[in-house]
Order: sequence, then C-alpha cells, then structure tokens
Amino acid sequence: MKTILITNATLVNEDSSTPADVYIQNGRIEKIAPSLTRQRADITIDADGKLLLPGMIDCHVHCREPGLEQKADLHSESRAAVAGGVTSIMEMPNTKPAAVTNAILEQKFSLAATKCLTNHSFYLGASNDNLDELLALDPKTVCGVKLFMGASTGNLLVDRQQQLEDILSQVTVPIALHCEDTNTIRANEQAARATYGENIPFSEHGKIRSEAACYQSTALAVELAKKYGSKIHVLHLTTAKELELFNPGAVSDKKITAEACPHHLWFSDTDYATKGALIKCNPAIKTAADRAALRQALLDDRIDTVGTDHAPHLWEEKQNPYGAAPSGMPVIQSALVSLLEYLPPETVAEKTAHNPARIFQIQERGFIREGYWADLVLIDPHAPHTVSKENILYKCGWSPFEGVRFNASIVATLVSGQLAYANGAVNDAIRGQRLLFNR
Repeated sequence: MKTILITNATLVNEDSSTPADVYIQNGRIEKIAPSLTRQRADITIDADGKLLLPGMIDCHVHCREPGLEQKADLHSESRAAVAGGVTSIMEMPNTKPAAVTNAILEQKFSLAATKCLTNHSFYLGASNDNLDELLALDPKTVCGVKLFMGASTGNLLVDRQQQLEDILSQVTVPIALHCEDTNTIRANEQAARATYGENIPFSEHGKIRSEAACYQSTALAVELAKKYGSKIHVLHLTTAKELELFNPGAVSDKKITAEACPHHLWFSDTDYATKGALIKCNPAIKTAADRAALRQALLDDRIDTVGTDHAPHLWEEKQNPYGAAPSGMPVIQSALVSLLEYLPPETVAEKTAHNPARIFQIQERGFIREGYWADLVLIDPHAPHTVSKENILYKCGWSPFEGVRFNASIVATLVSGQLAYANGAVNDAIRGQRLLFNR
C-alpha cells in the first residue's frame, strides 16, 4: 500500500479543530504532528484551508443488492458514498431474499468483498420466527440486528408482542429500530382515501405516517428497552414529540440512542408541493417546527447520530401516483456537505463518525488517532457546488437535492488508507474491509 502524507490540514476530531499533518502507512495512521514535512511519502496532499474529518460511518444504508439491482447495487452506491465522504456503511436486511438468516448474511458479505469500495457490515433482520438466528450471530463481525416495529415488506416485521419482548430481552448486540405504528398508519390512509380517492396528494404523507404513529411505536420501544436493559438505536426520528423520550448526554452513558437523517433535517412538509414523490419516505418528512427541533436535538446531544437511510428507487417508479410511488430516496453522496450548512464541523464529526463507532463498538475506526485505520475525508468548506445530473453517481441517476447549492465540497476520501476518491474521480480499484467490533 502507498504511504500518504496529508499536510497543513485543519484536523477536526474529538471536539476540537487543530492544525496538523497526518502520515499514513499500511492503511493506518502512523503519525499525527504539527509538522511532518520531512517525512517522505508516495503521495502528498496539501490540505491548506481544508478540513480533515474522520470519514462518515453511515449506520443506515439500503444498497438493494441482492435482488433489486435495477435500482442500485453495492458497487454503484459505495462509489457514491466515497464521493460523499462516507468510508463505512452498515446495510439493511430488506433485500431479496431478506437477510433473516446468518447464511444469507454471509452471502452479502461475500458480495461486498468483491464490489464494495467502502468498509462495510450488514444487519441481520428480525422476523416473527427467527430468534435462534439472531442469537447465533457473531457479535465481533456483524454490526447488529434490524427490527421493524411498523409497516414493512415481506417477513421483516415483528408484530407479535412475545417475539418482540424475547428479542429485546435476549439479543445483546445493538438493535436498530424502525418505529411506526401500523394500525395508526392504516387508519390515517383510509381516512385520506375517503377524502381524495386514489388521488391522495403527497402533502398528506406526513399526516398519514403521522406524529402519533411515530410516537406510539417509539414510546413502546423505549419502554421495553428500559424494562429489559436492551441496547437499542432508534432510527430516523422525525418529530419533536419523540425527542421527549430520549435523554441528552454522552453516548457512553446511554443504552438507548437515536438517529436523525439528512432529508428530515433539510426538507419540511412545504417541500411536497415541488418535490412530491421524490421526498416520500418512511417515516415521513414532517413540519418545519419538527425539523428545527431535530437540528437542535443534535446540538443538545439528544440525537446521537446521523445516518442517511439511503434508499434508491428508479425515477420511473417515483412518477407514479401516491399509492404506487415507493418510499425512499438516494442521499448518501450529499449527506456530509448538507450537515455542514447548519452544524459546526466538530458536531458533524461526532454525529457521523465518533458516535457510530462508540454505539456499535467499531474496532479502530471513527476517530483520527495514531494506530487507527485511516478512514478520512478532506473537505473544502469554501468550494461551493450544485447537485446536478452531471455529478450524481447513484445508479438511479437522481437526487432530491438536485439544484441545491452547498457551500462545501468533498476533496478526497481515504478508505482504510487507500485513496478512494480525489478531485472528482472515484478509484474503482480499491475495496473496503469488513468492519470488526470490540464485543
């Protein structure tokens, strides 16, 4: 592996921003010092005026492989990820077949080893009848369990109370939760159909997948987690009301943690008028007041991580009317730069790298430390760019952020000490590593 020297960087790491040089050898950070200009390296990167952060660890990604490769695949979406400064991904189980056994999970790891530019792990999906599989996973090599406490597809839904309690009382790895109450959603949708027939406007989505639907399910999850001492990570919070259920403070003091997503932090229900199906996602984008509360909760340490819920669908699918348009959107390439529009860089590093590493106990990643793997992103905070068809790398070819002008740009991304992205070009020759966990 080539040695790399990064000079004149503003190193953003562990609540501080300091000038530093970083020397990388054999994929790891060997030296951090105020000046390493005498150090010889195969590649030298002058980072003057730029921010060097730990690469984003995205704990919430849908790459659609296997089974839905017409929408996306591990190679295409990991290319977009490194272009966005994401160095590690944790991918969800709702593929075809759904990853509800350890055998299927290992098949996904085999695919990733040949295709994925980022480091990677995969969740094992919980169902109503696979507790034995959940208890058999290897906690040192699998990131965690994904549990849908609400409407989902196929058998990836736990709606039996006993199975839910068995999982929360017996599974010891982090349990990532999608919390929406199915019955509330169904009742809201029936009411919307009674009013609009088959022509439900997309502006009704946040009312159908409502605050009440989110709060009821999230409150139950938190109640059961407290009862059993479970380690849960509640995904994609969307409402101010749900924030009441979570405590501010350091993740080291928590067993119950929470995530926000870039699109819930950027858009509001007023954007349905122009974006329509393009911002239809589950749980739904809510009000501007909810968005403001989510942003504040990041600063207050009530929300602990930002994960993208990157979920590509074909453009043609998104042209369908409300009932037939799928939920989800591709966002991973723009996630980091969008956060820098309203959060300090130190907070961005904490929510996208440090805290994911802490919550999931990721081995030797998530921080800029000597001896750690060199998973790094170099950002120019003064290089604006506009998202357009020409610079989108998703296989589906579109982004809800098209037309948005961000003030920062990703200059380079290093994955396990390999230059994965630099100056607008992806290095397709590299492959990421399987994430390991200190458990």
